[in-house]
Amino acid sequence: MGYFRELPNLLYPSFLPNKKSSLDYIRVKNVFRRVKVRDDLYANFTVFQKYEIPEGARPDNVSEELFGTPNLDWVVLTVAGIINVRNEWPLSNHELYNYANDKYGDSLNSTRFFETTEVKNADGKLILPKGKVVDNNFTIPNPTNPSATLNPVVGISNFIYETRLNEEKRNINVLREEYLSQFLDDMRNLMIYNKSSESMGSRLIRAENTNITLP
Repeated sequence: MGYFRELPNLLYPSFLPNKKSSLDYIRVKNVFRRVKVRDDLYANFTVFQKYEIPEGARPDNVSEELFGTPNLDWVVLTVAGIINVRNEWPLSNHELYNYANDKYGDSLNSTRFFETTEVKNADGKLILPKGKVVDNNFTIPNPTNPSATLNPVVGISNFIYETRLNEEKRNINVLREEYLSQFLDDMRNLMIYNKSSESMGSRLIRAENTNITLP
């Protein structure tokens, strides 16, 4: 992932066993430096657009499709607000089945909860929307026969539940290609350190050395 090349550097007190003194530092990437897109900007459809992640696609596949290179997968993730790819990126169907099977075992197809099905009257007017979580014995008056009742309920299994959660992850915001250069420039400017007693350049800063104590 090219993202780490974009991070500024940090001189961190050495913890290596072969260090020569407590004044030794090692240069590392400052992984605590991170940018995110302001939530209110997602409403700007000239800059961002909705995107549905295809079955089995990885972030680098989406980057290839949007920007012509797999190396901007970190842009895809940053704009989508995804930090933990393992938990926030949708699994393939095969991965999802294996995950759910490992999680639930013999209870994979057991009912997790019950929800309503859609009910309309003879005129097509909606009486009961689908998807409302209810008890399995939930009933309503039959709209075509008031003296009778209906039990418009369906059971949702653990596997269907996990499938729904996985499908919800497919819809993300992505950056329109024409704004990619501006995004990269803005992101790199935000990565520059402000001048301070510990800064050693725009992309290098020295961390506090806790190995040194004042008398």
